[in-house]
Amino acid sequence: MTKRDYYEILGLSKSASKDEIKKAYKKLAIKHHPDKGGDAEKFKELSEAYAVLSDENKRKQYDQFGHAGFDQRFSQEDIFRGADFSSIFDEIFGNSGFGGSIFESFFGSQRRRGEERGQDLSCEIEVSFEDAVKGVSREIKLPISEACKECKGSGAENNDFLECKECHGAGQIRKDRRTLFGVFSSITQCEECNGRGKIVRSRCKECKGSGIITEEKKMKVDIPAGIDNNNQIRLSGRGDVNSLGRNPGDLYIIVKVKKHKNFVRDGYDIHIEIPISFYIAVIGGNVEIPILEGKSKLKIPSGTKSGTVFRLKGKGIKYLNYDEYGDQYIKAIMEVPDKLNSNQRELLKKFDESLGKKRFGLF
Repeated sequence: MTKRDYYEILGLSKSASKDEIKKAYKKLAIKHHPDKGGDAEKFKELSEAYAVLSDENKRKQYDQFGHAGFDQRFSQEDIFRGADFSSIFDEIFGNSGFGGSIFESFFGSQRRRGEERGQDLSCEIEVSFEDAVKGVSREIKLPISEACKECKGSGAENNDFLECKECHGAGQIRKDRRTLFGVFSSITQCEECNGRGKIVRSRCKECKGSGIITEEKKMKVDIPAGIDNNNQIRLSGRGDVNSLGRNPGDLYIIVKVKKHKNFVRDGYDIHIEIPISFYIAVIGGNVEIPILEGKSKLKIPSGTKSGTVFRLKGKGIKYLNYDEYGDQYIKAIMEVPDKLNSNQRELLKKFDESLGKKRFGLF
C-alpha cells in the first residue's frame, strides 16, 4: 500500500516551520482523535506524519529519500521514538492522561517490558569515495548480546523455576485509576519477576542467571551504490536482545565517506575544476578530464572565459534505490603562467599590442 505524502496529510508546504507543523497537527488531532469520535486510522496517519516532520533529522531524511528510502531506514517504532505528543495532548485534554490513552493501544505502551525490542546498536564504517559511488561489501565485528545457549535464555539451571507470588505467574500488575472521563486501567510489568511471571530457583552458571551473553559477532554489510556521508543503513533484528533474550533491536551502520582528491559531491551531482591553457580558452579544443568511470574528452569552445561551467548529463552518482544518475559539472579555470622566458615575453607583448586598447571598451 502506497503511503500518502506527510506534508499533504497535514495540509502543509515543504517549507513549513516547526511551529506550523505543530499547529496543523494539533488542529487535525482535535478533529480526528478517536476519543472524540474520530477515525482511529486517520488519527494514526496524522500522528505518524507529525512524528516525522517534527523531528529535524527524520524530516531531512524523508525530504531527501521520500517514503521508499525513508521506510528502509526507519521502522514504525523508530518513527514514533522521541516524538513529543504529551505536551500537545496536555494542551488539548489537560493533565488527565485522557488524550494519551489512544497511543497505548496504537504503539504498545502497555506491552510487557520484557516483550519490547532489545537495544539498538550503531557503528561506523569508513569507505572511499569510489566505494560509496559503486557500492561495496564490508565485514564488521561487533559485540552483540544474545540468548544464552546453555539455558536458552531462561537464566535458570535445568530450566528450574518457581511461580512469582506477586503476579501469580502473569508477569503483569493491573492498576485502575479514576479520571474525569471514567475509570482507566493500566497494566505494568511486575517488578518482582521483571515481567517473567516466574522466579529462577537456581541460576545458570554460564550467564549467571541473566539469560544473556555478549559475544563478538562477524557480519557482512552491503553498502549500496550512491550512499552519502553520514547516511545510515538499518539492519533489522541485528541489535541486542531484550531482557528475556528475545526480540532483538536493530543495528545502524553509519557510513563515513572519505573525500576525493578531485571530485566534490553535491547530492548526486559531482563537481570538478580543470585547468585550461590560454591558447585552448581562446582557440578552443578538446581536453581530457576525469569522470567516475575513468577519463573522457571535453570540447572547449573558442572564447571560453575562466570560470565557465560545463555539464555532463547523467555522469554523476547513481541515486539510492533508483536507476537514475546525477550530473557532472566541470569548471574550467584558465591557467596563467607565472614564469616566462624572454622570447615568450616578447611574443606575448606583440600579441597584446596587436589587439589594441579598444578591446577593453575604454576609448
